Amino acid sequence: MRILVVEDDPMVAQYVVKGLDGVGYEVEHFADGHSGFRAATEKKFDVMVIDRMLPGMDGLTLIKTIRAAKTQTPVLILSALGEVDDKVQGLKAGGDDYLVKPFAFPELLARIEALVRRASVQEEVTTLVVDGLQMDLLSRKVLREGQEITLKPREFQLLEYMIRNEGQVVTRAMLLEAVWNYHFDPQTNLIDVHISRLRQKIDKDFSSALIHTVRGVGYVFGISE
Repeated sequence: MRILVVEDDPMVAQYVVKGLDGVGYEVEHFADGHSGFRAATEKKFDVMVIDRMLPGMDGLTLIKTIRAAKTQTPVLILSALGEVDDKVQGLKAGGDDYLVKPFAFPELLARIEALVRRASVQEEVTTLVVDGLQMDLLSRKVLREGQEITLKPREFQLLEYMIRNEGQVVTRAMLLEAVWNYHFDPQTNLIDVHISRLRQKIDKDFSSALIHTVRGVGYVFGISE
């Protein structure tokens, strides 16, 4: 995950950048509004953390200018101003969340992660398509080459997970955790039975198979080369 930090206080900037870097995020830091604006509109970030009081261009103006440039990246505002009116101004300027200084790093991290989750839900696709197989996540309808395929709820979950991981090997353990929420292997043929049933429905009557066994490892979903 890539994060833009625009903060002119050296101590706060170091605290934020070091913390985010420590949990594995890629961070770019700028100390003034103009540099922050160039970075925000020229590069791709998952979240922006912007201080309200900045030299050159203050934080609220920066956010308004970013939004005017059609950049919709989530913004977390940092500020020593913590009155209700201050927060309202920040949110109206285009901020998505507002954190008052001083703050604890765990709270900053939690708020950043919440913004990322919210953005991913908004951008989430509702239809998955692979080689003539169409899966509508809203209506729960599955079609292949125009033919409707009736799946049971667990089969639907299994197919969705495999499509989302198209071309990647998914192991038995991965399927058990993602579809059945098992964090251990119950030593049953649960996966084999469901994969067999799914193959009967989406592969048997069609010219090309989509589910492929990787012997001793797991399965791969997609067109075999």
